Amino acid sequence: MSQHKVVLLLGSNLGDQKKNIEVALQKISEGGNHISQISEFLITEPVEFVSSNIFCNIASEIFTHLSPIQLLDFIKNIEVEMGRTKDSTASGGYSDRIIDIDIIKYNDLQFRSERLEIPHYKHLFEREFSKILLKDFI
Repeated sequence: MSQHKVVLLLGSNLGDQKKNIEVALQKISEGGNHISQISEFLITEPVEFVSSNIFCNIASEIFTHLSPIQLLDFIKNIEVEMGRTKDSTASGGYSDRIIDIDIIKYNDLQFRSERLEIPHYKHLFEREFSKILLKDFI
């Protein structure tokens, strides 16, 4: 089974944000994925919604045997398991979250479905905090 190189962004703005990200990374690893690199933590203001809670974010490079949709289902399960109740795609807008995990790149794949877009253009080209985190990964 081949390994796929994937770049993820993780963020949290509720509770102990750094701990939330560390727990999510542990769950990603426990799911049979190899975490090969993580960025420094970056503290940022919320983007595209108003909140008094600041975000802690990181980028991570992993190697996985999962397909893009399998990986999406896997990380969405981690979000729910950690207590995330609202998905921004389903709810139509952004809100505070315990954990958010986005697939930014998956090998050199270009993929678009109702649930997933790879590469994640908004993070690659529009969000300044993402560009800072991804500079060593892209």
